[in-house]
Amino acid sequence: MERFFKLNQHGTTIGKEFSAGLISYITAVYIIIVNATILAVAGIPMEAGIIATIVTSFIGCVLVGLWSNTPLLLIPGMGLNAMFTYTIVQSGGFTWQEALAMIFVSGLIFVVIAFTPMAKVITSAIPNSLKEAITIGIGILLILIGFDNAGIITNSEHTLLAIGDLSSHSAITTFIGLIITVLLFIKNVPGNLLLSIMITSFLSIGLGGATFEGISFSMVSFDEYFDVFGQASWAQAGNIVFWLTSISFAMVIVFENIGLIHGQSKMLNRPKSSKKSLQATAVSVLSAGIFGTSPTVSSVEAAAGITAGGRTGLTSVVTGFMFLVSILFIPVIKMVPASAVSPILILIGVLMLQNIVHLSMNDLTESFPALLIIVLIPLTYSIADGMAIGFILYPLLKLLIGKGKEIHPALYMIAILFISNFVIKYVF
Repeated sequence: MERFFKLNQHGTTIGKEFSAGLISYITAVYIIIVNATILAVAGIPMEAGIIATIVTSFIGCVLVGLWSNTPLLLIPGMGLNAMFTYTIVQSGGFTWQEALAMIFVSGLIFVVIAFTPMAKVITSAIPNSLKEAITIGIGILLILIGFDNAGIITNSEHTLLAIGDLSSHSAITTFIGLIITVLLFIKNVPGNLLLSIMITSFLSIGLGGATFEGISFSMVSFDEYFDVFGQASWAQAGNIVFWLTSISFAMVIVFENIGLIHGQSKMLNRPKSSKKSLQATAVSVLSAGIFGTSPTVSSVEAAAGITAGGRTGLTSVVTGFMFLVSILFIPVIKMVPASAVSPILILIGVLMLQNIVHLSMNDLTESFPALLIIVLIPLTYSIADGMAIGFILYPLLKLLIGKGKEIHPALYMIAILFISNFVIKYVF
């Protein structure tokens, strides 16, 4: 282990790495139930979604640990799972099998970018204001999804959104669960999100909103999962919208991961590791399309393991194997009600909103496109469409006021792709 992970060189020990890996797992394990719940809306069976999330997280964490020797976590990303379910499947009219094919295509695009100089070109081409706006817009979308799943807000004939049944078991449990979740998070309680899910689940059972059927510790049947594994459908491969949507999906994945990995590399004070980390992430996204889940990201929960002393890939490998052990607890995981997941979605959404402090409002050519992205992602329930408006408007405004030379040529190309996407989807 010393020779491979270079523990002494990075000032750590096997004990520290194992401890950090366990803490990372406790912090991120909530994704198993949250991700599977969102995938279920797209039509992927709950148990199959749970297995897909576990397997993909295992592969992603081990891959990034061995390839980049960094303590990062590659697990299905919040926001990207919403784009998979609500934008591509529900709004776009594609099946979840076709959406998995799009993830595979997005992964291929990401691999090409990550293993070539294109990663550096794209990073420098996209303005920070647009990168921040995507994160903020996705945050608001997650908040809406959380409240919608709990029945607290609903569609109405007279208004865009209306207050739902606040006296329902789900609404009451979600409100109480949200308070519990925020308090645990503020107090920085270890495994706060997992603990929140457990407390809120028992609360839901106590209020009669869910049933308890006993605790089971057993291996599950993989029969249902094999109906999802390798089931990407290429039936729409002749449809130009399929490819344009895949490119849009790829851009969101790339932008989000570049930002996350850059920040985590700074925490480790190892900026040179970001290249291999990005490459591992790209391969992990590719595998997600095969194993049947939404794309992976370099999760923000990696900060917990880094803070706990994790410095090498051994931390990630330990976390990956902990995810694999979770397969034994699937019968328990399936009992978690939606009202226990909603507070997590809302909290994560609120945390993503904090990026708004990084937006400069002094220059409208910077802030206006960013603000439109923030507003349109949740209003259209489409990350791709909301993002497209900002990416088209940004270079257009700069061009009209005589600052077109400030724009990187790659951004013009991205804008043209988004315009083509709109024309094909909504004109023809």
